[in-house]
Amino acid sequence: MSERLEAEHPDDGDASESTDADVALAEVHRAEWGRIVAGLARRFGDLDLAEEVAAEAFAVAVERWAADGVPPNPGAWITTTAHRRAIDRLRREARRDDKHREAVLLADDSPAEPVGAVADDRLRLLFACCHPLLGLETRVALTLRVIVGLTVEQIARLFLVPPTTIAQRITRGKAKIGAARVPFRVPEASDLPDRAAAVVAVLSLMYTQGYAATSDAPDRLSLDLLAEALRLARQLHALLPGDGDVTGLLALLLASIARTPARISADGALVTLAEQDRGAWDRDLIAEADALLGERMRRARATGIRLGRFELLAAIHLVHAHAPDAGSTDWSQIVALYEMLVRVDPSPMVGVNHAIAVAEADSPEAGLIVLERREDDLAGHYAFHAVRAHLLASSGAPVEALDAYERAISLAPTAAMAELLTARRDGVDATSPG
Repeated sequence: MSERLEAEHPDDGDASESTDADVALAEVHRAEWGRIVAGLARRFGDLDLAEEVAAEAFAVAVERWAADGVPPNPGAWITTTAHRRAIDRLRREARRDDKHREAVLLADDSPAEPVGAVADDRLRLLFACCHPLLGLETRVALTLRVIVGLTVEQIARLFLVPPTTIAQRITRGKAKIGAARVPFRVPEASDLPDRAAAVVAVLSLMYTQGYAATSDAPDRLSLDLLAEALRLARQLHALLPGDGDVTGLLALLLASIARTPARISADGALVTLAEQDRGAWDRDLIAEADALLGERMRRARATGIRLGRFELLAAIHLVHAHAPDAGSTDWSQIVALYEMLVRVDPSPMVGVNHAIAVAEADSPEAGLIVLERREDDLAGHYAFHAVRAHLLASSGAPVEALDAYERAISLAPTAAMAELLTARRDGVDATSPG
């Protein structure tokens, strides 16, 4: 089990049951939710109001489009409906007379604002939302909710915290922005370095969510997230080519997404790294990642700077990419990279993957020693128990392994993950000597 079990490939069901309105609504939500909310927030200066009226507009569209048909420009229809709802709400709130007078002066045909330093619409919105007034985790959570459109539950799983914690962060972040009257504006070139770390974190979690597929959405949503994360990472690198985290993130996404064609079997089952058809990997993407990381490593050797978290993760992925088969993987090199990584990023999941590498390079027992140092941090996460079960089974402790698999299955975030873990549990021989 040398890699996180990555992506669910849920049953799409009967596509004929979806109406044109359903398809159009899903598409406009994927493509334009962030733009619509950001535009409303900029007009009315209130993120809560922007999200609420955007959601109301989508709810109205569910009924109207089914009855009247999909409008010629669905995104504009949603925007106009949300804009009108915002004005109606402000009219009803007597205590907001000043905002109402400002709001009624706003017209839908107002001139487009200048793009400033960031030409890409979506990336510009990410920078605008990642305001340094907020702490990094709050910035990232708020941006994932408002611009990317993830649910509070999805964001909580990415942060490995309860949903209430994320909801509180988002609420406090919005309140702080509102109280400080922070303008939701186009970022200038001088804003970019201070906001880059938060944007990198957002793109990294978009990528993670793309593989986690923890919702019941069609699998193409996860593929859309992966493609969008990669596209935005390329755009970000073009803006900040000298930023090590930006370069490392792009190299990581390239090296990982290169394996996408081999991650799902023909019958829709998850395929782990050791079992993947390496001939299906996209070698052009791997070569691009190699070139990016090679340049960063040459610069690091020349200047004496340390490689950062994303550069080290990319390097680990590229070790896998260069092995002709799973048995040829240079696990000692991966262990060395993880030992550098845990000093830069001592997060629980890095510790879990470090344990896997140690088990492969040394022994399952050595891996268990590293893993169990993380039990307090990850006792409620399926990956900890899944890896522990694998290592216990490999070290000749089948009864303990079965217990760990049961715990992992109970915590699995998706049906596909539960099925894979169940198959692994069923492969454990409980009668073998412990």
